[in-house]
Amino acid sequence: MFKKYIHKLENTIVWSQSKLTNKQFIFLSSVLVGISAAFAVIVLKTFAHSVFQFATYINGVLKLSFINSILPIIGILLTVFVVKKVLGGTIERGTSQILYAVAKKASIIPKKQMYAQIVTSSLTVGLGGSAGLESPIVITGAAFGSNYAQRYQLPYKDRTLLIGCGVAAGIAAAFNAPIAGVLFAIEVLLVDVSISAFTPIMIAAATGALVSVIALDETVLLSFKQQQTFNYHNIPYYIILGLFTGLISVYYSRNFQRLEHLFARLKFSPYKKAFFGASILAILIFIFPTLFGEGYESIKTLSENDPGQLLENTLFSGFRNNGWALLLFVGLTMMLKVFATGITLGSGGNGGNFAPSLFLGSYVGFFFSKLLNLTGFTKLPISNFTMVGMAGILSGLFHAPLTAIFLIAEITGGYNLMIPLMIVASISFAISKRFEKHSLDVKSLAKKGHAFTSNKDTNILSTLETNTIIQTDYLTVSPDENLEKLVDLISHSNQVIFAVVDKEKQLLGVVHFNDIREIIFNQYRVKFTLVKEIMTTPIDIIYPTDSMEIVMNKFENSKVAFLAVIKNGKYFGFISKSIALEAYRTKLKSMTIE
Repeated sequence: MFKKYIHKLENTIVWSQSKLTNKQFIFLSSVLVGISAAFAVIVLKTFAHSVFQFATYINGVLKLSFINSILPIIGILLTVFVVKKVLGGTIERGTSQILYAVAKKASIIPKKQMYAQIVTSSLTVGLGGSAGLESPIVITGAAFGSNYAQRYQLPYKDRTLLIGCGVAAGIAAAFNAPIAGVLFAIEVLLVDVSISAFTPIMIAAATGALVSVIALDETVLLSFKQQQTFNYHNIPYYIILGLFTGLISVYYSRNFQRLEHLFARLKFSPYKKAFFGASILAILIFIFPTLFGEGYESIKTLSENDPGQLLENTLFSGFRNNGWALLLFVGLTMMLKVFATGITLGSGGNGGNFAPSLFLGSYVGFFFSKLLNLTGFTKLPISNFTMVGMAGILSGLFHAPLTAIFLIAEITGGYNLMIPLMIVASISFAISKRFEKHSLDVKSLAKKGHAFTSNKDTNILSTLETNTIIQTDYLTVSPDENLEKLVDLISHSNQVIFAVVDKEKQLLGVVHFNDIREIIFNQYRVKFTLVKEIMTTPIDIIYPTDSMEIVMNKFENSKVAFLAVIKNGKYFGFISKSIALEAYRTKLKSMTIE
């Protein structure tokens, strides 16, 4: 019965495609992709929230505080089992894979990503793994967009645009924040978008948010009611908070990467690694229960009038009303969050760093303002600093200040905090960028030479392969030949540059037609001048392993039109600057979403 309805829907879409213009069909498609992404959010969020309520109920009624520690072990082991037995043994994590798919795989994302992320992240995070659901949501939304476009044979530009629609709808549905969804898709993931492409992305984001509002329980979403008036006298403290969140972002990014490398080097089997990591996580959660799951409930608690509730049902419940004890608890949790998340993902769980960044940001904002208040140095609005801190860490980790600003503005229900949000997010971004060139999710790509940044030229060059523009059919000359041979080659070819090589194909020099123009019309000099007498040493050379960015830098520095290519120590061919620029222009045109 279900297949019958799916078949009817597909037939309707095919009929619509034949009747509508391409732009109209993209608008329709953005709505359908938005709905699909929103339902993925509903499934994930509802499951995670239900498990959290179950664990809270068991802990509160039966006083089984260890249940919060057992569930993550079960969740991570189940995730590893599903990956091995159902998903072919591997699953890609992080939004960087979307960047890679857009740039290197013609915006084609495997079909399994339409369900793999939902299943595995719901097991990991739903059962208490200290990670977030937003990254899996984003990947799922992107997979819906990509596979929808493939199903209806849409070209690369439209596939990329629908990937952006899926991403925007996912974020919009997860937070009921359509503007943040649009900005995240454009600021973090899509290389280049024209103004006209905003419309379908906005439609998808609005659709995702609307479906989420209708079908998802409001208590599942991260939202805030408690908010105090912005006081411009506190601007110096917001500036300091921006510096603080920037440094904490660097701390988180570097330690998370170290933990990833540590677990990658472990020679354990997948199940042993999962049990080992999950056991450490269980101990951390037993001592600091707020590390359980996404942690959104504790964020709400911090922003309310009685943050001491965090200490209830913990080893520190006796200090519930002690402000300094609460501050110490929050500070330790803040510093340990990166280890909890790194262990969760490194040991085999699936999730992302979006929710942890919000968790960490709220704790940093609370810690900073609470510390100043307890010392009597000043009186700061703790709830405001708690919320603004989230923007600081999100901006610092993902290098996405606009997304951070508008996300927090939307989930706080207004723009009263816009000025402090802008101050903290921009300063945090600047500090983080100073110490970390790439955002957290792009770091792994950068190490493989596939970095995608806000620099459009760098992005496009990183998608080009040097091997594709090397010309290997250039004629060569020997150093001991006279110019008669060279003149003959010039008259029977279109070449203007020749490599001078020995018998072993070692590059000895180059001869450019412009450099010998006067000589070749003097028959005496042509007959008695050897090639080695007029050849010049190459200003620079290229290796096939060089990235296109390196190649273009060499052209820029050498001021020449051709550069020789050396492979395995021997002459291999030439790269023409004009051909390299033509490849760049072609790629730029294909990647610009109109």
